Amino acid sequence: MENPGKISHLVIVGGGTAGWMSAAFFSKVFTPRQMRITLVESAEIGTVGVGEATIPPITFFNQVVGLDEGRMLAATEGSFKLGIEFVGWGDPAGRYMHPFGNYGTPMDGVSFHAYWLRARQRGYKAELFEFSLSDLAAKAGRFDWRAEDPRDPRAAMAHAYHFDASLYAKLLREVAEGRGVQRLERTIRGVNLDPLDGTIASLALDPGEILAGDFFIDCSGFRSLLIGEALKVGYDDWSQFLPADRAVAVPSARYEDPIPYTRAIADKAGWRWRIPLQHRTGNGYVYVSDHIGDDEAADVLLASLAREHPENKALADPRFLRFATGRRTRSRVKNCAAIGLSSGFLEPLESTSIHLIQHGLIKLAGSFPRAKDDPAAAGIYNRILGDEMEQIRDFLIYHYHANRRVGEPLWDRLRHMAVPDSLREKMELFRTRGATIFPNQTIFQEPNWLAIMMGQAGEPEGYDPLADLMDERLLAERLHHMRVACRQAADRMPTHASVLARFPADSQKRRADAPVA
Repeated sequence: MENPGKISHLVIVGGGTAGWMSAAFFSKVFTPRQMRITLVESAEIGTVGVGEATIPPITFFNQVVGLDEGRMLAATEGSFKLGIEFVGWGDPAGRYMHPFGNYGTPMDGVSFHAYWLRARQRGYKAELFEFSLSDLAAKAGRFDWRAEDPRDPRAAMAHAYHFDASLYAKLLREVAEGRGVQRLERTIRGVNLDPLDGTIASLALDPGEILAGDFFIDCSGFRSLLIGEALKVGYDDWSQFLPADRAVAVPSARYEDPIPYTRAIADKAGWRWRIPLQHRTGNGYVYVSDHIGDDEAADVLLASLAREHPENKALADPRFLRFATGRRTRSRVKNCAAIGLSSGFLEPLESTSIHLIQHGLIKLAGSFPRAKDDPAAAGIYNRILGDEMEQIRDFLIYHYHANRRVGEPLWDRLRHMAVPDSLREKMELFRTRGATIFPNQTIFQEPNWLAIMMGQAGEPEGYDPLADLMDERLLAERLHHMRVACRQAADRMPTHASVLARFPADSQKRRADAPVA
């Protein structure tokens, strides 16, 4: 950017994933001559450290900031992710996959699943998941992502990662500091506002230092030091739709090769996650405190480890997290933008926390202020971030609302609760015609909604009538070809473990290099 206007010093408040993603990103956008970047963090303030699963846009972010995939996987003990398996959310005894990537191929401008639904109503037996290469590969423990030919079924796949978020932040710190970002380890004792225009003028640091800046990024987590405490921006509480307000997390020992998907398991008071890394497994329980106490939630989580496998032993004491689902009424005010938890929180059911960080950063760069107070740029930024949060909110609500766990108080209440009109419209479009293309779709698009709506509610009553225009014999031939191609492509893939072996974790290298006693 040739002229960043009057903004020449960017101050990031808080480290962790949000802070160091911000530092790495903007140190790539600007050169040190164009922008001085300072990050302030305190060792007194811990990080949340429960988010270790991502969604496919993370691959784009890593490319933008200059992170090589192999280096990132090795440094973060990472593994690949092809989707999320939901256990017990629809049918309590059932499970389904939300895979990354497409189902089949659109034909004559009509969505693939419309033809599949037409065939199903005429007795076709093949299941929808048989047309998703990501679903087939994930369940088989296979992975591959090299597809130069767009006709290759692998071209319809997308992937993300599981990784240790603290190690990811550490890696990004190395990148950012290597590009000139200055880190200050200080405790912030106050925020000084300009008495004339109300913008943030400076931070009061220990021991008696003053740090002035032109624009501030609030990565202070739930505390929301700048946008919440200093600028007094309010908070929209969405707990009437998403009532979970607690989480307990614990790492456990690795006892098998990492699987290429996250698992979300419904439980009586919420749901449990399982995230496989190279060196360990991340486990957690997101729950509603009105339905279970903290001690009992920890007991449930630890007992689930033992049930899964005798060697699945906890490696640390459980850690607890309290939160209120919702968002700041504005994410950008005056000369401050909130990134990460300081701007809001949506539980990690669909692994969107890191996505919201990178989405906020990319949109901030696209509307970077010309002066300290740029209300027009702030307005469009807030509208874009608000739309994204609301779309994700609806996506999460649907998981809870469309459950079939009859006879359990929490789940019965969620099944009968009033939902936002925006979600009610989506549900009706799917029920009547199988539509999963909705207005204002952002991160979650047609195949994502299709996966969860089919997984939770089953097949709709109708389908797009344009699917009736194709000849019956031609449709049967195309369905057969796509199904066989997906299965053959999955069978040819290497195992996930063999692919990970090309990117050995740094801890494994250290163990291998250690002298033998």
